[in-house]
Amino acid sequence: MTNNHPIGIFDSGIGGTSIWKAIHALLPNEKTIYLADSKNAPYGQKSKQEIIDLSKKNVDFLLNQNCKLVVVACNTATTNAISELRATYPIPFIGIEPAIKPAALNSKTQTIGILATQGTLNSDLFHKTAEMFQHTKIMEQVGHGLVQLIEAGDLNSPEMTQLLHSYLEPMIAANIDYLVLGCSHYPYLIPQIKKILPEHIQIIDSGEAVARQTRNILQEKVGLATLEAPKPIFYTNTNPHVLQSIIGQEYTVEEKEF
Repeated sequence: MTNNHPIGIFDSGIGGTSIWKAIHALLPNEKTIYLADSKNAPYGQKSKQEIIDLSKKNVDFLLNQNCKLVVVACNTATTNAISELRATYPIPFIGIEPAIKPAALNSKTQTIGILATQGTLNSDLFHKTAEMFQHTKIMEQVGHGLVQLIEAGDLNSPEMTQLLHSYLEPMIAANIDYLVLGCSHYPYLIPQIKKILPEHIQIIDSGEAVARQTRNILQEKVGLATLEAPKPIFYTNTNPHVLQSIIGQEYTVEEKEF
């Protein structure tokens, strides 16, 4: 089954490019269109209805670009809006949610940490997943301020370092052996996080799992691209400088109102 239409990917900003990179690496022939709704970031502090409305706005834009499948590269949008998106639109959606399961199943200390947005940690989907692992202590920490600093390009600022220490040190003291990154922005903080965590604590994010699921759905339901893909397209509704610095100068970022 062949389908050369693009894959659409959206996030509340630049964080979902961590998911895009994994998809692009696994499926280099697929054309991708990435939508950074940075003007409305972060989603994690908004109401469920606001998150649903913003997600629909993004999907409408991507469907106008003839996307065959949409990856919701935002934990908050997945946990709050994906069921509504699936009920509204005829195309498949791939979501991203915190990788609690592999962390809980592999934890030797029966204690894991999760760093995520308020919107993700408050969601029904997160609570349902967490309830499956009642023998594991899950230390939840809202990453207040992290998305805003990443969106501003301040990944290595003293303020970022201070916030990460305040969020991670209680988890280290509680003897976690896995840290789950529950926001697609957070993989860009892994170098700083590794400086704080002891070596035995493993960091898990969802990028590769989402890429594999995307490939599976394309193979089973939608169709893979057979033509050599044109360069990915990146849209943002704010200053494109930070997004450009994250993805590299070889790609074009277009500032567009949506």
